[in-house]
Amino acid sequence: MDKTGSTVSFKRFALTLYGSEGVAEACLHLQNRHDLDVNLVLLAAFVGAERRQRFTTSDLQAARARVDAWHREIVRPLHAVRQRLKTGPAPAPNDVTARVRRQVQQVEIDAELIELDQLGALIPVLEPMPASGSAAECATAAIETVIAAYTHTAIDDRDRQAIDTIAGAAA
Repeated sequence: MDKTGSTVSFKRFALTLYGSEGVAEACLHLQNRHDLDVNLVLLAAFVGAERRQRFTTSDLQAARARVDAWHREIVRPLHAVRQRLKTGPAPAPNDVTARVRRQVQQVEIDAELIELDQLGALIPVLEPMPASGSAAECATAAIETVIAAYTHTAIDDRDRQAIDTIAGAAA
């Protein structure tokens, strides 16, 4: 991670983390299994690994209040359209609809970046509660806070592997 200055910007951290080996797949696993917002997982990893703070349920509630409507009404529908264009309806999939799919993907990415900016703006007002442990341990606990808020399903071995991949790369 680029640690120039005293604080790594959240957006840079999130983009670097998501691009790290295995992290995108791990995030998508958690998203699909627990129907959660990956950007909140990235925020939790940042708060845990970079700031060495606890990511509390009140922090998560503040983050969700800031981005849930945007995510639900803009990001998810764009994602659904992009996914649908993979297989249909007719005339999709073809070369013309593949071009449209790539354009929708870029708009979806732009919408995700707006969400990251919104979450980054929230960081200074999050409750600063120091956490103990390594950066990976702090990131793990923070990510588990997000998962617990979205599901009542127990964390299984595949979830644990995904969390460990994200937390390890965050550290």
